[in-house]
Amino acid sequence: MTLENAVRVFAGSMVLLSVVLTVTVHSGFIWLTVFIGANLIQSAFTGICPAAFFLKKLGFH
Repeated sequence: MTLENAVRVFAGSMVLLSVVLTVTVHSGFIWLTVFIGANLIQSAFTGICPAAFFLKKLGFH
């Protein structure tokens, strides 16, 4: 799997997880969803993606 695809899988999984937590655990988890969305937007403009940094360390290319 390429790094780009791994980042997409990770981001999508985190969004789904945050929505499930918001619905089942506490409504405050909506802020996790907001954080993920804001991070996706900033990475599109800056090219800096923390998830890509960590996924590279795990061996994705």
